[in-house]
Amino acid sequence: MQKINAKQALTKKGWEANVEISIKDGRIAGIQPSPLGSYASVGLALPAPTNLHSHSFQRAMSGLTEARGRDPSDSFWTWRRMMYAFLDQLTPDHVQAIAAQVFSEMLEAGYASVAEFHYLHHDTNGVPYANSAELCERIMAAATNVGIGLTMVPVLYQHGGLDKRPLVGGQRRFGNTPDDFAELYERAKRVVRSGPQDYNIGVAPHSLRAVDRTGLDLAIYLADGAPVHMHLAEQVAEVTEVQSALNARPVEWLMDHYNVDQNWCLIHCTQMTSFETTALARSGAVAGLCPITEANLGDGIFNAVQYLTNEGRVGFGSDSNVHISFFDELRALEYSQRLRDKSRAALAISDRSTGRVLFDVATSGGAQAAARNNGVLAQGALADIVALDLDNAWGANRSGDMALDTLVFGGNGHRCITDVWSAGRHVVQQGRHTAREKILCNYMAAMAELEQDL
Repeated sequence: MQKINAKQALTKKGWEANVEISIKDGRIAGIQPSPLGSYASVGLALPAPTNLHSHSFQRAMSGLTEARGRDPSDSFWTWRRMMYAFLDQLTPDHVQAIAAQVFSEMLEAGYASVAEFHYLHHDTNGVPYANSAELCERIMAAATNVGIGLTMVPVLYQHGGLDKRPLVGGQRRFGNTPDDFAELYERAKRVVRSGPQDYNIGVAPHSLRAVDRTGLDLAIYLADGAPVHMHLAEQVAEVTEVQSALNARPVEWLMDHYNVDQNWCLIHCTQMTSFETTALARSGAVAGLCPITEANLGDGIFNAVQYLTNEGRVGFGSDSNVHISFFDELRALEYSQRLRDKSRAALAISDRSTGRVLFDVATSGGAQAAARNNGVLAQGALADIVALDLDNAWGANRSGDMALDTLVFGGNGHRCITDVWSAGRHVVQQGRHTAREKILCNYMAAMAELEQDL
């Protein structure tokens, strides 16, 4: 049995000083006052969050799409063309090496688990591998080797748009018919079930642009109560296309035709009306927010003030993995609200500071979206724990909500992370992943091969 003695911890009861957290079989076995005279092994213990939305392979593109091309109005859509060209180079070995690197970076950033929105399925010509779940297996291998918790979310991608135009170029690596996807999903489910006990699976109909009613119905059927993740209302052009084809805005159409509830995680939702914002908040679904990627791609600003006022649930993901920092994601969301509304402490409430509100919604929303029993320090929950040292210039020995505010808004919260446990696996120690050098070596070799062709 592992034991963590913390000077302070944010538990299910709230802030507690001098506690001992016991871990057995990957779960928290108990939380009690530290024995008299015991050594405090960590300064601050927090429930480690879930990264609810990741495309791991895009980590290798970080920094490659920041120059303006020939198009004078560079946008998400020009970025997407670069992404498709990049896909032409990726082999299964590359996919695994990149995933291992990004998962280790997530752990060092304080995440204990990830929901991988996995839509890269086929070879560079768009032809299925002999094992249709080959790349699911590579993601799984990377996760298990690195020790991160995983909710695998295989993606159904049928068409290039609502006019059902065929997939071209890099898109062909994503595409499946409903029948082919059903087979892939069953194989992926067997792969996940063969892994660690805390691993999980969901399903992702990619977006209203990429799946039709038959595909969406199939995805929900296959999920059978598991999480359903979907991109929704991310871009103005997407909203326009959906309105033209379906005579309704994306959020409006989905909620009119399906029972959107707590099993759904809808990604981005940066293009919602006030009515849609309130309706989605009251549905119980999680809005999966990726503020750093949304800013990088110019998506827009999610209306978190109205959403949370209506008791909406949100979680955070690193999406394109252009920059992986949990605390920076929280700060980016809050600052977007302040800039839009010319306000301060936009998401704070009477009894909780801004940092505390952001942290609480992030951990609970991520757990719900990944169907993972984490996000809280309580007996029986998975031992997903992040430990931080605040005895430094970045933490200033602060406590309680003020400590969270400092970690989020001071800009150096990531530097305070010393240890991370994922389902009891002690994978980050002294601020570094335990296999950092080997993982990095494999990643750099993959990048050397890829960049010679870019």
